[in-house]
Amino acid sequence: MATTVVSVSETPNATTQSETPGRFGPYGGRYVPEALVAALDELDREYQAAVADPAFGAELGGLLKSYTGRPTPITEAGRFGAEAASGARILLKREDLNHTGSHKINNVLGQALLTKRIGKKRVIAETGAGQHGVATATAAALMGLECVIYMGEEDTRRQALNVARMELLGATVVPVSTGSRTLKDAINEALRDWVTNVDTTNYVFGTVAGPHPFPTLVRDLQRIIGVEARQQVLELTGKLPDAVAACVGGGSNAIGIFHAFIDDAEVALYGYEAGGDGIDTGRHASTISAGSPGVLHGARSYLLQDEYGQTIESHSISAGLDYPGVGPEHSWLSDSGRAAYESVTDADAMEAFRLLCRTEGIIPAIESSHALAGARRLGAKLGPGAVILVNLSGRGDKDVDTAARWFGLLDEQNQPSSVTEEK
Repeated sequence: MATTVVSVSETPNATTQSETPGRFGPYGGRYVPEALVAALDELDREYQAAVADPAFGAELGGLLKSYTGRPTPITEAGRFGAEAASGARILLKREDLNHTGSHKINNVLGQALLTKRIGKKRVIAETGAGQHGVATATAAALMGLECVIYMGEEDTRRQALNVARMELLGATVVPVSTGSRTLKDAINEALRDWVTNVDTTNYVFGTVAGPHPFPTLVRDLQRIIGVEARQQVLELTGKLPDAVAACVGGGSNAIGIFHAFIDDAEVALYGYEAGGDGIDTGRHASTISAGSPGVLHGARSYLLQDEYGQTIESHSISAGLDYPGVGPEHSWLSDSGRAAYESVTDADAMEAFRLLCRTEGIIPAIESSHALAGARRLGAKLGPGAVILVNLSGRGDKDVDTAARWFGLLDEQNQPSSVTEEK
């Protein structure tokens, strides 16, 4: 299968097409300080030129194939489907097999190439679970760019292994101690850095949120997931899947796999948000399921906010989903009815995590485990034989410590709880 680079010059899907660039129905747009307008215009202009340039497509396509390892395969999770998903056929799109361990590298390589085209030598990024930070540090090392990563202090604790990875790759990791000390606050600090250093620095945004052109740019760089998966499922089963499932925080892996199926009305699209302790408890990150429209980080979309418009802190066991906003295109897909968004609790996600480990020998990222929990629901709803495509957006190496504590496999001294001290 050939590696494909998706261009914004292609006709947009009818459901999400907008006459105004950067708008998805009433969502999206650009709500930023005046100091960033020129940089965003420059990025948009350079991106439009790049996607029309065959040399850019060839260079990115070559990196995706020889450096990232695309196309990623489809794996049929037969035992998981039989034992955990009511007999449904569960097909996993293996983005966990990408270099650096997640879908994030697809987007970052494209934005790093754009940084070089613009002529800037320094990149900054934000990260929650660390996967986007590791991918950005990797691309920066590959292309000789200075790299600074902003990460919430709480997330540096939860994802210490990924902090070490970024530093080994030559990046500077800046812990953010304001607010909830998670992804939202990391984005705030990265935006402050960009305003200060905009002449020398490009912001490598990690998801399909933020001001125009980021939601469109990141979506187009991630759209390869769905383009590959659609062809692979047709080759494997002879038909399109009955449903496509993906986890949703900011929403980049979900929009990446959804987009190639949006015009296939017979394919149901399901996004699974982080339900934390449960929506009723208030400790969750279910932005579409329990939020309302507002403006966060430069775009209008669904977000968690109080009656005064102040952003409410989110909660999830998954650092990568612990974000009170969502990409604007997801908001429009929800309002239009083309995609359904449901909440998955920490407990349900971790049960799906355990089941995939035990039935398939695959340790998934906790983010992806939310989609696996959703696939279990879909299996019960659609019945035996239904074909459900799940985007396995990342691998669980980074989450082993969190999972081991959740399942009681480590004690307070970080030692295996099942090992008796030698006397």
